[in-house]
Amino acid sequence: MNFQPVSKQHMSAASAVILMLAGGVSMAYEEPRYSVVHADAGIEYRQYEPYLVSETVIENRGDYKRAGDEGFKRLFRYITGANEVQADITMTTPVAQSESTKIDMTAPVQQSGARDSWTVSFMLPAEYTLETAPVPTDPRVYVRAVPGRLMAVQRFAGRWTDKNFARREASLRQALAERGVEPVGDFERAVYNAPFSLPFFRRNEVMVAVAAVPESVAALDEQQLAAY
Repeated sequence: MNFQPVSKQHMSAASAVILMLAGGVSMAYEEPRYSVVHADAGIEYRQYEPYLVSETVIENRGDYKRAGDEGFKRLFRYITGANEVQADITMTTPVAQSESTKIDMTAPVQQSGARDSWTVSFMLPAEYTLETAPVPTDPRVYVRAVPGRLMAVQRFAGRWTDKNFARREASLRQALAERGVEPVGDFERAVYNAPFSLPFFRRNEVMVAVAAVPESVAALDEQQLAAY
């Protein structure tokens, strides 16, 4: 699911998208459907159902906020009529962003790769299928099916800064390693609130697809099944 950055210093086209979420406290917006199969030390292991996203890739844009702003512009235009049937598509939450990297072969293993591109996505309402989803008129925007998957998710409040998300990603990565859980995809960032929401009220998440829940949990499940 592939999947939050907004420039808070100024009202941009990207921020305009999130303004649509301004009633987040009093109004319910559609989200990807999932069930929590395990929770441990601030990490939820969620089994997500399949869903569709409208998505765009921002190439060669190392700046997290600028890339997010450009991605929001493209997707906002798509859901407000920049599609072949000029349909307005209901806004959903969250807005997701993930990073693609290229690793320098000469760099130490522990050094992170240079940022190459960002992927920004909006979930499409569940009423759509690949066959019925409006086709984007912008060739840089596409509709993609996200399969059902198990995600490890860490939720936090605070400002939408690259530093905050990077710190949470590092924390989640370390926690998964300590529990013997293998990530199987890119780390994703998600935001759920309007840009003028107070930081301590914001719902932010970092997440990554994983191969399985911690081994200790899987072993316990096997023991419980054996007892029947």
